Amino acid sequence: MAAAARARVAHLLRQLQRAACQCPTHSHTYSQAPGFAPFGKTTDYAFEMAISNIRYGAGVTKEVGMDLQNMGAKNVCLMTDKNLSQLPPVQMVMDSLVKNGINFKVYDNVRVEPTDRSFMDAIEFVKKGAFDAYVAVGGGSTMDTCKAANLYASSPHSDFLDYVNAPIGKGKPVSVPLKPLIAVPTTSGTGSETTGVAIFDYEHLKVKTGIASRAIKPTLGLIDPLHTLHMPDRVVANSGFDVLCHALESYTALPYHMRSPCPSNPITRPAYQGSNPISDIWAVHALRIVAKYLKRAVRNPDDLEARSNMHLASAFAGIGFGNAGVHLCHGMSYPISGLVKTYKAKDYNVDHPLVPHGLSVVLTSPAVFTFTAQMSPERHLETAEILGAHTRTARIADAGPILADTLRKFLFDLDVDDGLAAIGYSKADIPALVKGTLPQRLHQFTSHQQCTRVPVSPHLHQDFLFSIFWIAILMDEK
Repeated sequence: MAAAARARVAHLLRQLQRAACQCPTHSHTYSQAPGFAPFGKTTDYAFEMAISNIRYGAGVTKEVGMDLQNMGAKNVCLMTDKNLSQLPPVQMVMDSLVKNGINFKVYDNVRVEPTDRSFMDAIEFVKKGAFDAYVAVGGGSTMDTCKAANLYASSPHSDFLDYVNAPIGKGKPVSVPLKPLIAVPTTSGTGSETTGVAIFDYEHLKVKTGIASRAIKPTLGLIDPLHTLHMPDRVVANSGFDVLCHALESYTALPYHMRSPCPSNPITRPAYQGSNPISDIWAVHALRIVAKYLKRAVRNPDDLEARSNMHLASAFAGIGFGNAGVHLCHGMSYPISGLVKTYKAKDYNVDHPLVPHGLSVVLTSPAVFTFTAQMSPERHLETAEILGAHTRTARIADAGPILADTLRKFLFDLDVDDGLAAIGYSKADIPALVKGTLPQRLHQFTSHQQCTRVPVSPHLHQDFLFSIFWIAILMDEK
């Protein structure tokens, strides 16, 4: 029975692989152009790691002015959002810039959960500023907005959709040099300070998509745990859920050596390559930190040890998924955020309906990992044990339900809303949620981390997504 189930999932993966779109979205030069595969292999045989430089330490933000001075920066864009612009992290950055004689202008109109419109507003601002360096102070929304602004200011004649992931955009490779970008994360979730990904809501289709290229990753990430003390508890929780799913998804991704085609040239190897021995280390370590510290960090805002460790875990998981990829939790989260009706998350000072990214990702996780366990049950059991499950006498066939139940308990302990129904979705919304998932190249789940997507037509793919969404809507029912 287990072998048959695994065979069905493997068959699905192969079908998705054959339907892959030929897009360069997960590497700045990725293509599937015909060529000679090394040693005659059809699947890949190697992997590589690419991350931003990162610096960690309490108070390290005060060095940002010196870093910019060392880079020779003369005219800097400081990017943040309206809320953070009044808080100590931004003030600390400005003090350092002034102290070191750095000329700068502030853009504080970043939108929490950015859209194509908010990206373009930031792009227009920086195009007029002729900046030679950038500092992004905030969460993933700010860092991603700054990456996009840097890209399009460096390529002023490009249309917005030129670099956006296919099939929504053209997925063109980034060939222009970008300006230095220093990222100062103030939340502990996205790991955006380490990655070349910028995510946004594409309002016309009501789905999330993004830009993915090694070329847009920050030059330097300054990871200062003092900034975590300013986060409300729900922001800490939802950010931590993003770390949790980054670690789980990248660790359970299809291995790099099962990804095809084998690149004909190393420059065509994608950034999202599938799980590999190096990304595995970062993912598992991040997961252990989440298991030990996330609940403490949520419950006690003065627990600097817990919040500092979660700040590091965010970067660790970012290194893992930034080189391995993520899968269904993230792919399905995009329409959950994009189709939100009236739900406004607690502790987020916004004037629009909002499902925070980490919450939209984690709500489907019990349903997702029930399904994906058929491909790598040992890894699913291992992660369940890290999160507190007793697995010594567990059967391999029960790996999915065990991890799902462990995740449900973990979320229950952190007062998470029960399933998608709690944030306003019902069975009637499932077709729209499935439709919103299908355009995502599920680098997440397919022939892993090559640029693939679920084709719209086969009923099999729609049916399994429908089932997972239905389970997620009723997450509290076993």
